[in-house]
Formats: sequence, structure tokens, C-alpha cells
Amino acid sequence: MSLSLPDAITTYFSISNGADDSHLGDCFTHDACVFDEGETHRGRTAIQAWLRATRAKIEYRVEPASVSQQDNTLVVTATVTGNFPGSPVQLDHTFKLAESQIQSLKIH
Repeated sequence: MSLSLPDAITTYFSISNGADDSHLGDCFTHDACVFDEGETHRGRTAIQAWLRATRAKIEYRVEPASVSQQDNTLVVTATVTGNFPGSPVQLDHTFKLAESQIQSLKIH
């Protein structure tokens, strides 16, 4: 399924799937926050470290399946497949945008 997503979110999913993470600044604001597995990662440097650590720990692929939007909040339900217990899983990615970049992301 091909979804119409803002460029910042498309870039985030590309990076999550192994693309060059030097483009992180194209999708996240300087003061962005990511909430995942009970931890908060603030700022681009922390978000980049979180992405790299996650990719080093497990191999996975994220495929957006559906999207809903209300104002500047988008919820993308994605199928995450990889070498972890319970794979594949459906996870909601709740993005809040500030202009054209991700201000916050909650994965649940």
C-alpha cells in the first residue's frame, strides 16, 4: 500500500529502514522528542543515537499500513518485522508536526 505522507515522515521511515541517518535534520526539529519503549530521546543527537542503537540491536523493517490525521497530528500504523520476539507487530507512530518537521513522535 502506498500512503501519502509528509516528506518528514517519509524520510523518518526511510532512515528507520536503514537509509543514511545524516538526513535526520531534514525530518526532526532541533528540540524534537521521541518516546519509545518507556524512554524519552530529546534533540536530534539523542534521536540519532537511539536510531543507531536500535538498528545495531535488532534487524527490522517498518512498513506504514494506514494513516489518520487531525490538525498537526498524524497516526501512522505500521507493520514492524524483524528478528525480535513477536515479529511481526503493528505499532502506532503518533507524529506531531511543527511546520514541515517532526516535533514529537510516540511509538506504541
